[in-house]
Amino acid sequence: MGHRRAPKRLGPCMSPPVIAEGGVSKPNRPPTAYEQRVYEMCSAIPKGKVSTYGDMAKALSSSARAVGQAMRRNPFAPTVPCHRVVASSLDLGGFSGSWGISCANVQRKKAMLQAEGVQFLGDKILGSKFLVTAEELTQLVQQQQQQLAGKQE
Repeated sequence: MGHRRAPKRLGPCMSPPVIAEGGVSKPNRPPTAYEQRVYEMCSAIPKGKVSTYGDMAKALSSSARAVGQAMRRNPFAPTVPCHRVVASSLDLGGFSGSWGISCANVQRKKAMLQAEGVQFLGDKILGSKFLVTAEELTQLVQQQQQQLAGKQE
C-alpha cells in the first residue's frame, strides 16, 4: 500500500495544473527551453522504435530523471510520442505499483508501442533492434533540423 504525497502549495505566480486524460496533471505553463529540447528529441524517434531515458539524457548532457520529468509534463502527446521513451532495462513490467504509475497507463504505453510494431516478450521489449541510441538520437535531431531549415528556405 503506497502513501500519497501532500499536494504542492501554489506560489503567487503559479496557476493550478491542468488535469489530463487518466487523471494525470500537466503544468499549466509553456514548456521550458530544456523541455522543448526533450520534446524535439522525442519527436525524432521513428515509429516502431524506442529510446531510453538514459540515452536521451546522454544526448542532452542531462540526467535520466530530468528527461522523465519532462516526459511526464508533455503537453503535446501524442504529437510528441512520449510512449517511445522507456526505462534502460527495456522493461515495462517494473513500473506498475511502486513508481506510482497505474497498470492501465503502462498497458496503454505497451499497446501503443505494439501498434507501431515493437515486439514484446511479456512486459520486456524483445531485442535491441527497436532501440535508438544517444548517438542516433543526436543524428536524427540534426536531420530533423536540416529538413525544417530546408522547408523554410
